[in-house]
Amino acid sequence: MSEENSRRYARRLSQAEAELWMTVTADVRPSRPRPQRPAAPAPVVDAGAPPPPASIAHDRPPAPKPAPRPIDIDPRTFAKIKRGRLEVDAKLDLHGMRQAEAQRSLTAFLRRCQSNGARIAIVVTGKGLSRDEGGVLRRVVPMWLEAPNLRDVVVGFGEAARRHGGEGALYVRIRRADRSGS
Repeated sequence: MSEENSRRYARRLSQAEAELWMTVTADVRPSRPRPQRPAAPAPVVDAGAPPPPASIAHDRPPAPKPAPRPIDIDPRTFAKIKRGRLEVDAKLDLHGMRQAEAQRSLTAFLRRCQSNGARIAIVVTGKGLSRDEGGVLRRVVPMWLEAPNLRDVVVGFGEAARRHGGEGALYVRIRRADRSGS
């Protein structure tokens, strides 16, 4: 679920729920202790020294803005794809692949789609063997699509319509390639 959707459905816990949560989590501890960072020493400031020149702060070029996080495919786009009014440009089937192989294939596939000008792709993950948990790829592919290394490629994604694989497939909207650097 995207951040926007989770905010939409967020609510405050009731007093009973809050008490139950505190009881359940009271004895929870991290499995590994977090590494302690050494405290940074306070900078020594000489009261008689002149302030540093203003140009020092502007010597480095500003860092480029990261691409926004992928969002769910909007209902209008979903309806267009479902009805066949918006073509699916490419399809990748991850059935039978191990996680490492599937992640490499997905990344390469999406970058290739972007360079070829594709707008919509289908990624088939499969439903998995267990109805309760679903397959491993079905659970991890959405996390991969939201990862920072694909934010410049993926605009959004959502569950595919039944005729394209339903719960076992995802529509992926692909960001236009940045032509300014070419």
